[in-house]
Amino acid sequence: MKFILNKIVSSLMALLVLFSTFSFTVEKHFCGEFLVAISYFGNADDCVAEVEDGSCDAPQVVKKKKCCKDEIQQIEGQDILKNDVEKFDLEKQHFLVAFVASYYNLFNDLEGEKVPHKYYNPPKLTKDIQLLHEVFII
Repeated sequence: MKFILNKIVSSLMALLVLFSTFSFTVEKHFCGEFLVAISYFGNADDCVAEVEDGSCDAPQVVKKKKCCKDEIQQIEGQDILKNDVEKFDLEKQHFLVAFVASYYNLFNDLEGEKVPHKYYNPPKLTKDIQLLHEVFII
């Protein structure tokens, strides 16, 4: 169970680093006040007037409408992933070593320790020792 949890946490941390450094652009195209097209990876489609002639050629773009506008949002990712090691002074090092040691010892199992009287058989009693020594528990 501990192994599986370790794998899940390490995968989530890798995804966190990936998405924190990921940047992308959102492009929106408005005609008037209405959103016509939105694009996350490429260019948003423009609302332009297209005229087709009778030939098999591609349609020709005549003009772009004046009421249209394009809006571009760029979401920047994090560029710096380096930790500053110089700020890691001796006091912080002592705290880190103490924390790791106490955390490691917190999960140690007691199954490895030996119990010295586990296989001990008590001696056979032939006489009542409490009565012999006149020691009674009240």
